[in-house]
Amino acid sequence: MSGYGGLRVLVVEDEPVVAMCLEDILDTLGCEPVGPAGRVAEGLALAEREDLGAAILDINLAGEHSTPIAEALRRRGVPFAFASGYGTPPEGFETLPLIEKPYREADIDAALRALLG
Repeated sequence: MSGYGGLRVLVVEDEPVVAMCLEDILDTLGCEPVGPAGRVAEGLALAEREDLGAAILDINLAGEHSTPIAEALRRRGVPFAFASGYGTPPEGFETLPLIEKPYREADIDAALRALLG
């Protein structure tokens, strides 16, 4: 088990079962999941007001792109990664880690390590 010391990680994912899987992985890694947020407005509210150490954003939330949430996190200096089943990050975010779905613990751990340096 990797020790992230209760790192608060925002979970933005519109599929409840997939969100629960990601939360379980984050728990196993020693993180504290925040959310999950299944819609852009909900994720934006959490991104703007919560004390966060990192975030994992599903790119497509019920047909909406999560880029407004990413932009809010970027403004606050919160590191984040995108997640997708399609394999391409949104325009303007190509240098960020992209986590392939389905979520695997090793991939989440690697993304968090990359984000946190």
